[in-house]
Amino acid sequence: MSHTEVPAAFDPEQGAIMLVDKPVGWTSFNAVSKVRKTLRKLCGHRVKVGHAGTLDPLASGLLVLGTGICTKQLQHLADEDKRYVAVLRLGQTTLSYDSEMPVVIELPWEHICLNEVRAVLPRFTGAIMQRPPDFSAKRFEGERAYHLARKGAHVDLPPVALTIHSIEIIGFQGAEVTLDVHCSKGTYLRSLAHDIGQALGCGAHLSALRRTASGGLQVSDARTPEQWSVWFDQWVITRNAPVGVPVWPMEG
Repeated sequence: MSHTEVPAAFDPEQGAIMLVDKPVGWTSFNAVSKVRKTLRKLCGHRVKVGHAGTLDPLASGLLVLGTGICTKQLQHLADEDKRYVAVLRLGQTTLSYDSEMPVVIELPWEHICLNEVRAVLPRFTGAIMQRPPDFSAKRFEGERAYHLARKGAHVDLPPVALTIHSIEIIGFQGAEVTLDVHCSKGTYLRSLAHDIGQALGCGAHLSALRRTASGGLQVSDARTPEQWSVWFDQWVITRNAPVGVPVWPMEG
Protein backbone atom coordinates (compact mmCIF):
# COMPACT_ATOMS: atom_id res chain seq x y z
CA MET A 1 0.00 0.00 0.00
CA SER A 2 1.48 3.39 -1.02
CA HIS A 3 1.63 6.41 1.29
CA THR A 4 -1.08 8.15 -0.75
CA GLU A 5 -3.46 5.20 -0.87
CA VAL A 6 -6.50 5.30 1.41
CA PRO A 7 -7.93 2.09 2.91
CA ALA A 8 -11.20 1.03 1.29
CA ALA A 9 -12.90 0.54 4.66
CA PHE A 10 -12.89 2.99 7.56
CA ASP A 11 -10.07 1.51 9.61
CA PRO A 12 -8.28 3.78 12.12
CA GLU A 13 -5.52 1.20 12.55
CA GLN A 14 -4.50 1.35 8.88
CA GLY A 15 -5.52 4.95 8.32
CA ALA A 16 -8.62 7.11 8.60
CA ILE A 17 -9.77 10.74 8.66
CA MET A 18 -11.79 11.25 11.84
CA LEU A 19 -14.10 14.24 12.33
CA VAL A 20 -14.36 15.22 16.00
CA ASP A 21 -16.83 17.73 17.43
CA LYS A 22 -14.44 19.10 20.05
CA PRO A 23 -16.07 20.39 23.23
CA VAL A 24 -15.10 23.62 24.97
CA GLY A 25 -12.27 22.98 27.44
CA TRP A 26 -10.49 20.33 25.39
CA THR A 27 -7.22 21.16 23.64
CA SER A 28 -6.47 19.74 20.21
CA PHE A 29 -3.72 17.70 21.88
CA ASN A 30 -6.31 16.24 24.31
CA ALA A 31 -8.26 14.85 21.36
CA VAL A 32 -5.16 13.48 19.60
CA SER A 33 -3.89 11.90 22.82
CA LYS A 34 -7.26 10.29 23.56
CA VAL A 35 -7.43 8.65 20.13
CA ARG A 36 -3.75 7.61 20.24
CA LYS A 37 -4.16 5.93 23.66
CA THR A 38 -7.40 4.25 22.58
CA LEU A 39 -5.83 2.80 19.43
CA ARG A 40 -2.76 1.60 21.31
CA LYS A 41 -5.00 -0.21 23.79
CA LEU A 42 -7.27 -1.73 21.15
CA CYS A 43 -4.62 -2.57 18.52
CA GLY A 44 -1.76 -3.52 20.83
CA HIS A 45 0.72 -1.18 19.17
CA ARG A 46 1.30 2.51 18.53
CA VAL A 47 -0.76 4.08 15.73
CA LYS A 48 0.26 7.48 14.40
CA VAL A 49 -2.34 10.22 15.05
CA GLY A 50 -2.30 13.93 14.18
CA HIS A 51 -4.63 16.85 13.51
CA ALA A 52 -5.24 19.24 10.60
CA GLY A 53 -5.12 22.55 12.47
CA THR A 54 -5.54 23.39 16.14
CA LEU A 55 -8.69 24.69 17.77
CA ASP A 56 -8.39 26.82 20.92
CA PRO A 57 -9.56 25.26 24.22
CA LEU A 58 -12.33 27.90 24.51
CA ALA A 59 -13.61 27.02 21.03
CA SER A 60 -15.80 24.09 20.03
CA GLY A 61 -16.53 22.39 16.76
CA LEU A 62 -14.80 20.58 13.94
CA LEU A 63 -11.37 19.13 14.64
CA VAL A 64 -10.01 16.98 11.82
CA LEU A 65 -7.82 14.06 12.94
CA GLY A 66 -5.85 11.63 10.81
CA THR A 67 -4.56 8.20 11.79
CA GLY A 68 -2.08 5.78 10.23
CA ILE A 69 -1.26 6.45 6.57
CA CYS A 70 -3.94 9.16 6.42
CA THR A 71 -1.74 11.46 8.50
CA LYS A 72 -0.06 12.16 5.14
CA GLN A 73 -3.19 14.09 4.15
CA LEU A 74 -3.25 16.37 7.20
CA GLN A 75 -1.12 19.22 5.83
CA HIS A 76 -3.32 19.47 2.74
CA LEU A 77 -6.44 19.45 4.91
CA ALA A 78 -4.95 22.08 7.25
CA ASP A 79 -4.44 24.40 4.26
CA GLU A 80 -8.17 24.41 3.46
CA ASP A 81 -10.42 27.40 4.16
CA LYS A 82 -12.36 27.36 7.43
CA ARG A 83 -15.84 28.43 8.52
CA TYR A 84 -16.77 29.64 12.01
CA VAL A 85 -19.66 30.96 14.03
CA ALA A 86 -18.17 33.68 16.23
CA VAL A 87 -19.86 35.60 19.04
CA LEU A 88 -18.51 39.09 19.77
CA ARG A 89 -19.16 40.80 23.09
CA LEU A 90 -19.28 44.54 22.42
CA GLY A 91 -18.05 47.10 24.95
CA GLN A 92 -15.46 44.86 26.63
CA THR A 93 -11.80 44.49 25.71
CA THR A 94 -9.45 41.82 27.07
CA LEU A 95 -5.70 41.31 26.63
CA SER A 96 -6.22 37.87 25.10
CA TYR A 97 -8.99 39.18 22.80
CA ASP A 98 -11.26 36.43 24.16
CA SER A 99 -12.79 35.46 27.52
CA GLU A 100 -9.64 33.73 28.81
CA MET A 101 -8.40 36.98 30.38
CA PRO A 102 -10.39 39.50 32.47
CA VAL A 103 -11.91 42.64 30.98
CA VAL A 104 -9.40 45.52 31.06
CA ILE A 105 -11.44 48.22 29.26
CA GLU A 106 -15.21 48.65 29.39
CA LEU A 107 -16.98 51.22 27.21
CA PRO A 108 -20.61 52.02 26.34
CA TRP A 109 -21.97 49.87 23.54
CA GLU A 110 -25.72 50.58 23.71
CA HIS A 111 -25.55 53.19 20.95
CA ILE A 112 -24.18 50.66 18.42
CA CYS A 113 -26.85 49.54 15.95
CA LEU A 114 -26.97 46.75 13.40
CA ASN A 115 -26.25 49.09 10.49
CA GLU A 116 -23.09 50.39 12.19
CA VAL A 117 -21.77 46.86 12.62
CA ARG A 118 -22.68 46.02 9.04
CA ALA A 119 -20.90 49.15 7.81
CA VAL A 120 -17.49 48.26 9.26
CA LEU A 121 -17.39 44.63 8.12
CA PRO A 122 -16.17 45.37 4.55
CA ARG A 123 -12.91 46.66 6.10
CA PHE A 124 -12.19 43.09 7.22
CA THR A 125 -13.18 41.15 4.11
CA GLY A 126 -11.03 40.25 1.13
CA ALA A 127 -7.23 40.10 1.22
CA ILE A 128 -6.18 41.80 4.48
CA MET A 129 -3.26 42.09 6.88
CA GLN A 130 -4.09 40.88 10.40
CA ARG A 131 -1.99 41.17 13.55
CA PRO A 132 -2.12 37.97 15.63
CA PRO A 133 -3.00 38.28 19.34
CA ASP A 134 -0.13 38.61 21.82
CA PHE A 135 -1.64 35.56 23.56
CA SER A 136 -1.04 33.23 20.60
CA ALA A 137 1.27 30.36 19.72
CA LYS A 138 3.13 32.51 17.20
CA ARG A 139 6.84 32.80 17.92
CA PHE A 140 8.35 36.17 18.82
CA GLU A 141 12.11 36.44 19.27
CA GLY A 142 12.33 32.64 19.48
CA GLU A 143 9.64 32.12 22.13
CA ARG A 144 5.91 31.49 22.04
CA ALA A 145 4.15 34.84 22.19
CA TYR A 146 1.73 33.73 24.91
CA HIS A 147 4.63 32.79 27.20
CA LEU A 148 6.07 36.30 26.86
CA ALA A 149 2.66 37.97 27.19
CA ARG A 150 1.89 36.11 30.42
CA LYS A 151 5.20 37.36 31.83
CA GLY A 152 4.23 40.91 30.94
CA ALA A 153 6.97 41.19 28.30
CA HIS A 154 6.58 43.39 25.23
CA VAL A 155 5.30 41.47 22.20
CA ASP A 156 5.16 43.06 18.75
CA LEU A 157 3.97 40.41 16.33
CA PRO A 158 4.01 41.50 12.68
CA PRO A 159 0.73 41.37 10.74
CA VAL A 160 0.20 38.45 8.38
CA ALA A 161 -1.54 38.26 5.01
CA LEU A 162 -4.79 36.29 4.88
CA THR A 163 -8.17 36.27 3.19
CA ILE A 164 -11.59 36.60 4.76
CA HIS A 165 -14.02 35.58 2.04
CA SER A 166 -17.20 36.65 3.80
CA ILE A 167 -18.63 37.84 7.12
CA GLU A 168 -22.37 37.53 7.66
CA ILE A 169 -24.27 38.83 10.69
CA ILE A 170 -26.55 36.00 11.85
CA GLY A 171 -27.49 37.40 15.27
CA PHE A 172 -27.53 40.69 17.16
CA GLN A 173 -28.94 40.69 20.68
CA GLY A 174 -27.93 43.08 23.43
CA ALA A 175 -24.16 43.41 23.50
CA GLU A 176 -23.60 40.22 21.49
CA VAL A 177 -23.09 40.05 17.74
CA THR A 178 -22.98 36.61 16.11
CA LEU A 179 -21.09 36.26 12.84
CA ASP A 180 -20.69 33.51 10.25
CA VAL A 181 -17.11 33.84 8.96
CA HIS A 182 -15.58 32.09 5.93
CA CYS A 183 -11.82 32.60 5.96
CA SER A 184 -8.43 31.26 4.94
CA LYS A 185 -6.24 29.19 7.24
CA GLY A 186 -4.33 31.15 9.86
CA THR A 187 -7.12 33.64 10.54
CA TYR A 188 -7.41 34.60 14.20
CA LEU A 189 -11.07 35.10 15.02
CA ARG A 190 -9.97 36.68 18.30
CA SER A 191 -8.10 39.37 16.38
CA LEU A 192 -11.09 39.85 14.08
CA ALA A 193 -13.36 40.39 17.10
CA HIS A 194 -10.90 42.84 18.66
CA ASP A 195 -10.40 44.77 15.41
CA ILE A 196 -14.14 45.07 14.76
CA GLY A 197 -14.57 46.40 18.30
CA GLN A 198 -11.85 49.00 17.67
CA ALA A 199 -13.50 50.03 14.40
CA LEU A 200 -16.81 50.50 16.23
CA GLY A 201 -15.11 52.56 18.95
CA CYS A 202 -16.53 50.52 21.82
CA GLY A 203 -14.09 47.59 21.91
CA ALA A 204 -15.04 43.92 21.76
CA HIS A 205 -13.76 40.46 22.52
CA LEU A 206 -14.55 36.97 21.28
CA SER A 207 -16.93 35.39 23.80
CA ALA A 208 -17.65 32.14 21.92
CA LEU A 209 -16.37 30.35 18.83
CA ARG A 210 -17.43 27.25 16.93
CA ARG A 211 -15.71 25.86 13.83
CA THR A 212 -18.41 24.58 11.51
CA ALA A 213 -16.39 23.55 8.45
CA SER A 214 -12.88 22.92 7.14
CA GLY A 215 -12.75 22.73 3.36
CA GLY A 216 -15.57 20.40 2.39
CA LEU A 217 -15.72 18.73 5.82
CA GLN A 218 -18.66 19.69 8.03
CA VAL A 219 -19.14 19.60 11.80
CA SER A 220 -22.60 18.11 11.17
CA ASP A 221 -20.77 14.93 10.09
CA ALA A 222 -18.53 14.85 13.18
CA ARG A 223 -18.86 12.78 16.35
CA THR A 224 -18.36 14.02 19.90
CA PRO A 225 -15.63 12.31 21.97
CA GLU A 226 -18.35 10.32 23.74
CA GLN A 227 -19.81 9.16 20.43
CA TRP A 228 -16.35 8.17 19.17
CA SER A 229 -15.83 6.17 22.38
CA VAL A 230 -19.00 4.19 21.66
CA TRP A 231 -17.89 3.73 18.03
CA PHE A 232 -14.51 2.33 19.12
CA ASP A 233 -16.24 -0.10 21.49
CA GLN A 234 -18.31 -1.41 18.56
CA TRP A 235 -15.37 -1.38 16.14
CA VAL A 236 -13.14 -3.55 18.34
CA ILE A 237 -15.94 -6.14 18.66
CA THR A 238 -16.34 -6.27 14.88
CA ARG A 239 -12.58 -6.24 14.30
CA ASN A 240 -11.93 -9.16 16.67
CA ALA A 241 -14.94 -11.29 15.76
CA PRO A 242 -14.11 -14.69 14.21
CA VAL A 243 -14.94 -15.04 10.52
CA GLY A 244 -18.56 -16.09 10.01
CA VAL A 245 -19.70 -14.98 13.48
CA PRO A 246 -22.40 -12.27 13.22
CA VAL A 247 -21.92 -9.12 15.30
CA TRP A 248 -24.18 -6.23 16.13
CA PRO A 249 -23.84 -3.76 13.21
CA MET A 250 -22.08 -0.47 13.87
CA GLU A 251 -23.92 2.75 13.21
CA GLY A 252 -22.68 4.83 10.28
